[in-house]
Amino acid sequence: MTDPLDASATRPLEGGPSFSLANRIERAVFAICWLIFGRIVPPPFGKGWRRFMLRLFGAKIAKGANIYPSARIWLPRHLVMEEGSTIGPKVDCYNMAPITLRKGAIVSQRAYLCAGDHDHRDPHFQLVTRPIELGAHSWVAAEAFVAPGVTLGEGAVLAARGVAVKDMPPWTVWGGNPAKQIGERPSLG
Repeated sequence: MTDPLDASATRPLEGGPSFSLANRIERAVFAICWLIFGRIVPPPFGKGWRRFMLRLFGAKIAKGANIYPSARIWLPRHLVMEEGSTIGPKVDCYNMAPITLRKGAIVSQRAYLCAGDHDHRDPHFQLVTRPIELGAHSWVAAEAFVAPGVTLGEGAVLAARGVAVKDMPPWTVWGGNPAKQIGERPSLG
């Protein structure tokens, strides 16, 4: 089960878990395997190997997708990467809910994709998860942050260190915190 546990019962503010024991074990096994077998293979030689490893843990990774060895994937079975998509060096893919990278989508170094947050209005601080989708040919630049539930339209760009808290329309450029539209990008078509 991937859904967060009921915070009123597990009491995460007092150290209780937000996810089931099975979920935590699955993530621990993957993290150990990735550390030992995924990170040691240099980028030019390990692309196929890393795709294979992620697929073993349930990710849907197209041939030609690229995941750098220093990337952190929280739960592989919540990751979908289409042809030509890239998760760059030291990207944190905190995919408590599904994260999808469409064809040619790029996530640059040290960016953070965050598919979960706590409800600050809930006295028990309930964890809420929402999927993220990066449209075809979109780009999340270095050290940018994409919040839960955000969709980047086809060709959209989130500038370096930008913070996307709402959907970004196709072929637009956004920057700042919170990100605001700062331009348009010419269509590849």
